[in-house]
Amino acid sequence: QVQLVESGGGLVQAGGSLRLSCAASGSIFGLNAMGWYRQAPGKQRELVAEITSVGRTNYQDSVKGRFTISRDNAKNAVSLQMDSLKPEDTAVYYCHMWIATIGHVWGQGTQVTVSS
Repeated sequence: QVQLVESGGGLVQAGGSLRLSCAASGSIFGLNAMGWYRQAPGKQRELVAEITSVGRTNYQDSVKGRFTISRDNAKNAVSLQMDSLKPEDTAVYYCHMWIATIGHVWGQGTQVTVSS
């Protein structure tokens, strides 16, 4: 069974930085896209950033230029560097991976709170 373990959330002041990390454990074959989603209270879960198996990236417009997604294929891991954080970035952030032999796999979520 594949599990995603996230780390790196927390409380930070506006303008600060955080780095989220996520690693997959278990037998993994066919790991394709990796990404980060977030869900704020009362809102739907939304895509923040994703990266394909060949390194192509896609960002939500509101985070372009501030967030950077990267992956380590050898470690089955994905990270999200978040700079110039804003209060509106406050949400629970979820790691996501698409594994060809399994489908969608989600992390448990990590809270990011940005104070003004």
